[in-house]
Amino acid sequence: MGEYSLIFKPCWDKHYSKMDKSVQEMIWKKIQQQKTETTTRHLKLGVEFYVVEAGQNRVAIKINEKEKSKTIHFAGNHKQYEKWYKKQPKMRFQGNS
Repeated sequence: MGEYSLIFKPCWDKHYSKMDKSVQEMIWKKIQQQKTETTTRHLKLGVEFYVVEAGQNRVAIKINEKEKSKTIHFAGNHKQYEKWYKKQPKMRFQGNS
């Protein structure tokens, strides 16, 4: 298992920065585990994000295996996460149309 670098998108912490310190610490620990941890759940078909759960909170990441990097796009509670991912562009599949 290789080591991944972590990249943080601007505004990834819009909700995270307003959370209680204890919740921030739990989420931060889960984010740091992503440097080596490769077990993630794909968000859903057509969306290129993976999601990591930290208690009732979610962290959305994109994984670049070629560059061995994980980009953190979002951290927040479940309701904030639902709103966030509904705004994400869906991937278009090329195939028989």
